[in-house]
Amino acid sequence: MSRITNNAKQVTPTHSYRDALTLMRIPFSVYLMPVYWFALSTLPQANPWRAAAVFLVLHVLVYPASNGYNSYYDRDEGSIGGLKHPPQPNQQLLHLVWLFDALAILLSLILSPLFAGLVALYLLISKAYSYEGIRLKKYPILSTFIVTFFQGAYTFAMVQVGIGLPVQQVLQEPNVWFALVSTLFLCGSYPLTQIYQHEEDSRRGDRTLSLLLGIRGTYFFAAISLLAGALLLLWLYFSTGQIRNIFIFLLCMAPISFFFIGWVLRAQKDRQEANFENTMQMNKVSSLCISAAFVLMMVVRLWPT
Repeated sequence: MSRITNNAKQVTPTHSYRDALTLMRIPFSVYLMPVYWFALSTLPQANPWRAAAVFLVLHVLVYPASNGYNSYYDRDEGSIGGLKHPPQPNQQLLHLVWLFDALAILLSLILSPLFAGLVALYLLISKAYSYEGIRLKKYPILSTFIVTFFQGAYTFAMVQVGIGLPVQQVLQEPNVWFALVSTLFLCGSYPLTQIYQHEEDSRRGDRTLSLLLGIRGTYFFAAISLLAGALLLLWLYFSTGQIRNIFIFLLCMAPISFFFIGWVLRAQKDRQEANFENTMQMNKVSSLCISAAFVLMMVVRLWPT
């Protein structure tokens, strides 16, 4: 009997860290890739090593650390982004969060002190979103503004700073308008990630934007925001003579539009369609297609005209 108990004690820490790593949802970072590729696509060229380092910092360290911290304080009992049946958070989760935070800032310092400062601020804001003493998530309008700004325009600029673009170029036109496009796209996608969590958010006392708008209102808000972002982006491509990018973007947006419209029509007939599976499918289709558009733009730009 004691032998079984001792073995269980030896196995438990391993399982605890395994559960903690699962809650950091590293694969879920793929859904935030479009902003990274978008920021790169607007640059005439970028150092591939610096670009790879920025990707590592954001998608392997920063975003998972934010996911883990969010899971620690939310303690979701239902499905969350990227996990249909999440394990319960434990103290080991915080250990990994602080480790990933430290690694992200240290690696960022190698690229530049400014980039490290931007990363540190992002990490702090992401924690204020979930931390019980602040919990921005309780305030639908404020949290939406902060999330869409920091995951959109702020991250767009942060990527370019990490690549080595001077700040004055980051803040000049039309670059700032491209950054605004990324925030508009986030305005469209962010409420959709909350659409299946109304019951759990209500139970915790969180007033998310999707809960405030309702299911129909969430779809309408998402459609308007995504359309506004797409129109602004198309205008920017047209006004800067990037006509080829217009066709690439429209081609890659077709699957997203097809899925989104079909999803909305199904949800109008049956509200159960506003569920975890369809939300994740929407995230997957939109993130992969938009990322593909910006990557294709960079590849095509290398071809001789």
